[in-house]
Amino acid sequence: KWLLANHRKLIDADYCINEGGGGEIKNGTRLLNEVQASEKIYLSLRLEVKNRGGHSSLPTKDNAIYRLAEGLVRLSKFEFPVKLDEITRAYFKRMARIEKGQTAEDMELITRTPPDPGAISRLAATPFYNALMRTTWVATMVEAGHAENALPQTARAVVNCRILPTDVPDEIERTLVKILADDQVKISRIDEPVSSPPSPLKPQIMQAVEHVTEQLWPGVPTVPMMSTGASDGAYLRNAGIPTYGVSGIFEDIDDLRWHGKDERVGVKEFYDGHEFLYRLIKMLASEG
Repeated sequence: KWLLANHRKLIDADYCINEGGGGEIKNGTRLLNEVQASEKIYLSLRLEVKNRGGHSSLPTKDNAIYRLAEGLVRLSKFEFPVKLDEITRAYFKRMARIEKGQTAEDMELITRTPPDPGAISRLAATPFYNALMRTTWVATMVEAGHAENALPQTARAVVNCRILPTDVPDEIERTLVKILADDQVKISRIDEPVSSPPSPLKPQIMQAVEHVTEQLWPGVPTVPMMSTGASDGAYLRNAGIPTYGVSGIFEDIDDLRWHGKDERVGVKEFYDGHEFLYRLIKMLASEG
């Protein structure tokens, strides 16, 4: 962000190769290699409830912790509607040819207009697929009270939103206010959201990724996708620099540990990714 604002010429380019995409493994089998062409919008909101407090031996019905907790429970029960765009629709169509059985059928069904409700429900049971289909929010941090023998005077929580590129952050915030339905829960933004318009699927990028992928993992398809997480690609895309997240590092989609205390990458997958990126950058650089 700072470089774009102050030294744009230093990083000006026709396109950017970035992190954000990787390969998927399921049951020990490499399914696909992803090219991140878009990503969700990141927005964290702070919820805060204030109360006059008092002594814990004289409890009242109006408790800051209870009020905040009730609001969080209401948020947990709400789901945003499913919205697929060109990239996520292409992802599920490709995956429908890779997956098997009910999952493959459901992936085909959700790309139809309108999408099949049963297919949505079954796919949404997998957090990764659910996050690809809709905007999400989740409580990630809670703090409250100041002593074990005192009524809480403050209760706070952080709700992290991952917003589809086609959704508007202001509307998501208004929805949160509506679902909370409590004017005593004050809402503030911890950060300002950065929109991330999808990057066009440049043939030179996609063909290079497909070529190197086929060299290293014959038969593994290359698939454009929307990242459920966030990257610096959002700043570059906003500046008019198309950005493509690709790493060649494969991860088990049933064992994702991003940002966890036990976050890890397989040793073989790490070195495979190193070789992939070396070959990819060498191929792209030779085009100039």
